[in-house]
Amino acid sequence: MTETPPNAARQAALDYHAGPKPGKLEIRATKPLATGRDLARAYSPGVAEASLEIKEDPANAARYTARGNLVAVVSNGSAVLGLGNIGALASKPVMEGKAVLFKKFAGIDCFDIELDESDPHKLADIIAALEPTFGAINLEDIKAPEAFVVEELCKQKMSIPVFHDDQHGTAIVVSAAATNALRIAGKRFEEIKVVSTGGGAAGIACLNMLVKLGVRRENVHLCDLHGLVHAGREEDMTPQKAAFAQPGGPKDLAEVIEGADLFLGLSGPGVLKPEMVAKMTPQPIILALANPTPEIMPDAARAVAPDAIIATGRSDFPNQVNNVLCFPFIFRGALDVGATEINDEMKIACVEGIAALARATTSAEAAAAYAGEEMTFGPEYLIPKPFDPRLMATVSSAVAEAAMATGVATRPIDDLDAYRDTLHQSVFKSALLMRPVFEAARTTERRIVFAEGEDERVLRAAQAVLEETREQPILIGRPEVIAYRCEKMGLSIHPERDLEIVNPENDPRYRDYWETYHSLRARHGVTPDLARAIMRTNTTAIAATMVYREEADTLICGTFGQYRWHLGYIEQILSGPREGDDPCAPHGALSMMILEDGPLFIADTNVWTEPTPEQIALMCQGAARHVRRFGLEPNIALCAQSQFGSLSCDTGERLRAAMAILDRAPQDFCYEGEMNIDSALDAELRERLFPGNRMRGTANVLVFAHADAASGVRNILKMKGNALEVGPILMGMGNRAHIVTPGVTPRGLLNMAAIAGTPVAQYG
Repeated sequence: MTETPPNAARQAALDYHAGPKPGKLEIRATKPLATGRDLARAYSPGVAEASLEIKEDPANAARYTARGNLVAVVSNGSAVLGLGNIGALASKPVMEGKAVLFKKFAGIDCFDIELDESDPHKLADIIAALEPTFGAINLEDIKAPEAFVVEELCKQKMSIPVFHDDQHGTAIVVSAAATNALRIAGKRFEEIKVVSTGGGAAGIACLNMLVKLGVRRENVHLCDLHGLVHAGREEDMTPQKAAFAQPGGPKDLAEVIEGADLFLGLSGPGVLKPEMVAKMTPQPIILALANPTPEIMPDAARAVAPDAIIATGRSDFPNQVNNVLCFPFIFRGALDVGATEINDEMKIACVEGIAALARATTSAEAAAAYAGEEMTFGPEYLIPKPFDPRLMATVSSAVAEAAMATGVATRPIDDLDAYRDTLHQSVFKSALLMRPVFEAARTTERRIVFAEGEDERVLRAAQAVLEETREQPILIGRPEVIAYRCEKMGLSIHPERDLEIVNPENDPRYRDYWETYHSLRARHGVTPDLARAIMRTNTTAIAATMVYREEADTLICGTFGQYRWHLGYIEQILSGPREGDDPCAPHGALSMMILEDGPLFIADTNVWTEPTPEQIALMCQGAARHVRRFGLEPNIALCAQSQFGSLSCDTGERLRAAMAILDRAPQDFCYEGEMNIDSALDAELRERLFPGNRMRGTANVLVFAHADAASGVRNILKMKGNALEVGPILMGMGNRAHIVTPGVTPRGLLNMAAIAGTPVAQYG
């Protein structure tokens, strides 16, 4: 891979900030502002009612304004990244970037505030005066020792959280990395010798946090440009440095490093030499966090200590210490309980949550975001990645719980489990809508066979199925390949212990399977030799045969290949009459598209290119049953170019015929058509075009008479509407088979497994 030339990278960064709109932030209204009535409520006179409620009880500000979810990122630009004192105005792009991270990772609204004030007392006064506007304050890029003064004064003056991320965010992530590094090395905080370089705000905060976690203060050796901080030293001393002064006289880093277990660097490039590393204890822990060039490069450290456990501040090495693992989530937890401060217990809860997450199985979403990186807990994976979606539910809930336990929460949460679910739902769009489906799946034990059992997405989904449902996954694949990939991905499941494996190359049931398939297809040109070959090579056919033989309840396939290719084998084996049940045949494919304003179901996206009126009617009935599984009442619109008989076209005629079929018998769901999509989604427009139509409100199911239209709408919603798809759900097969699409994620497979996990009796 060739590196981007520096000038090109610089220009790309400038272009990113300049267009299409300057900067990285904008403000959007959260309430409708379309009518005079809306304006009267948003401003005068209606706004006065909210103001009076807040005057009566200040706590109402969290109910009637954005304050409860609003953070100020405040800086004077005196110590910006590696740029130094560039001033308040030049720091604005950085503070905007910080605000964007708050929104992206934790859904927190943020204003960046750059103040042209260097006096720490005046700066603190200005910040304190902002308390009525914000729910919390994030201090950023203020140089030491003024940063200590500003934070302490603000804490004294304000009754909302004030958090200097450069100090405490760094300290929390460093401590999480140290916690796991010590676990790997078999050492304890109380036993280790720590040597640190850098007496700035972040370095001091890291040492204070390590002491709170158990490191003995007398075992901490702090060095700066003038050597060891020791008793009696006067040069370049602050009260914060003096707290770590060692007895005795001057020493340099080379002397102090002897016998150190942990080196913490927040200083500059090349400070730690290889010969110094050689003096440290076996399996030394080296946290070299200077950016962009660390105190020692990892390869140089490992040249003298191959077993060293190393973290840096860089993204191109394992174990990047990145504050984004902390600050969005500690603020999320603090805001949600109305905390008056962020105390030590909340910080330690954050440390423990981050560390524990790294020791858990890596999430599929993080693995996808960092494709190619090995993310299994160990020396190369001490802390989770920023895009791990579990961070918010894990860390924020731990912080909220600690705030309540220590009495600083003004809005305690009654049900922490429900709160965790809410956080989970804010990350995974499908979580809320899938809840009733998962609850149903947890009440039964069903055997789900995954046809492509060697696929990494399937393996991650299989682990999640075992963790979140009572279903038993069966994987078709080679056991040795499955075992190798599970180990490589750091999954806790093991084929021989947790999973039933069907090995197409060598399975004792092979003869039974090919004979079963041959008996079903002998009069359709399938010879014994062909049946044998298919049962060796075609995992979809094997899975369908297992379901037919009642060795599995449901199959899931389709992670590669064409939808209708898979459907062909499913129809060959599973379609037809079933004893005591309705005939089994595909009625269509239903996709749930989760949009910002709720779900929209689309059919038929995959099965029938031009469904007949009878197939469309069955499609509507199947869609109604499925929509109710998500706790929703179906409102089905049959959509075409024609609108209530306005055109004599093929799609319109077939939809009108389907309406007539549905009208012949009472239906327990609302349906109307044929109509345009805009009429389906706009009740006022529909009523104007066809007064008295049978549908009320907005349609939540759109049924089309041509697969091109259905799949086109689905794909437009995905690509341009940022919709998340759940499905496609194969209707009409008695919940015995589902075919996903090649772009499916592990989360999508888990959702399909939950849908497949509902027994036929509940399925309806």
